[in-house]
Amino acid sequence: MSTATITLASSARELHVARQQARLRAHAAEVLRIVVWLDPDPAPHDFDGAMLVHVPPHPHGLRLAAGRNAGVAAAIAAGCDRLVLLDADCVPGDALLPRYEQAMRLRADGLHAGPVTYLPEGVVVEVDTDLGPLTAPHAARPSPPDGDLVEATPAQQVLFWSLSFAATADAWSRIGGFDEGYVGYGGEDTDFAMRAASAGVPLVWVGGAHAYHQHHPTSAPPWQHLDDILRNGRRYAERWGTWPMEGWLRAFSEAGAIVEVDGDWHRVDAAPASTRP
Repeated sequence: MSTATITLASSARELHVARQQARLRAHAAEVLRIVVWLDPDPAPHDFDGAMLVHVPPHPHGLRLAAGRNAGVAAAIAAGCDRLVLLDADCVPGDALLPRYEQAMRLRADGLHAGPVTYLPEGVVVEVDTDLGPLTAPHAARPSPPDGDLVEATPAQQVLFWSLSFAATADAWSRIGGFDEGYVGYGGEDTDFAMRAASAGVPLVWVGGAHAYHQHHPTSAPPWQHLDDILRNGRRYAERWGTWPMEGWLRAFSEAGAIVEVDGDWHRVDAAPASTRP
């Protein structure tokens, strides 16, 4: 079996992905590295010799789901049957690849997810940075002891984050990849996890497969993605019967930007007049 890493990237995260790829090259030279470039124009350089795949954006935004599918297709075409997907702003801990590879050997049927530490502002990860003292996994998800594999409960399925995960090519095929109808930000990863469960592919928490999210400015709630969240959330709700990203929807609602009408969420300026705040 051979391993590929697949990373989505754009000019907004160019420096982050450059640091990630430099670390991967230094610590895992035998792994095929694939960078999927999501901007309209091709990538400006090859990120330390990575294979480049270009997936231009849709008019509604970046094609994150299509980009992951294209990167995985390139990995499988190159003969890789172990797939590790990392977002551009995530750098791998020293044990991330070995732990994911071990998990895929022991549970080839699973969708594997490791802990993620959100690094504070000012921390810059270089090739030789010791990440151990910085480890502080996000409390929203399980973080089993190093080397342990813990199958998620049904209630934990929605805790899947696509910023760091792994699957064998067979498990990926059973899930069917990401739904490319999701365009722009939000919802496609929760949909992917739900479809994994429907396909009999269990979500497995992988102890010790630490990823480290490099700091960048964010907004809470993410106002710049409001239309994406409504569009993608509606697609998810039509399939699964509930809306994802409930915390953000609640925050937008409390700010008077959206309103719920018969189980559907709308911008206030697009909702029926009788329902507007």
